[in-house]
Amino acid sequence: MKISNLLTDESILAEIGARLARRRLDLQMTQADVADQAGVAKRTLERIEAGASAQMLSMVRIFRVLDLLPAFERMIPEAGPSPMALLRQKGKVRRRASRRRTDENAGKPWSWDDDA
Repeated sequence: MKISNLLTDESILAEIGARLARRRLDLQMTQADVADQAGVAKRTLERIEAGASAQMLSMVRIFRVLDLLPAFERMIPEAGPSPMALLRQKGKVRRRASRRRTDENAGKPWSWDDDA
């Protein structure tokens, strides 16, 4: 199954769990082996493979044992400002997001403004 925005959160968790289980089996590792090497409880790994949510730290540890950390790099690449943004910011690093500007006329019906 391809993970996409059309899937529910539960479906995505189930797919991730199934993929982790497949990877573990491909590496000829038991749940106990992975859990022990990752420093998590075997029950935690069982729950993750069954599609339950988990703490990010547990996921990182399991990904490390299954040699899947490079997937994190591809999943969330390091972001940097574009060259134009660097010019606008004059080398300063951006620390906050701007609020979206709202249109003064939002919610009002459009008109030709002939009354003015």
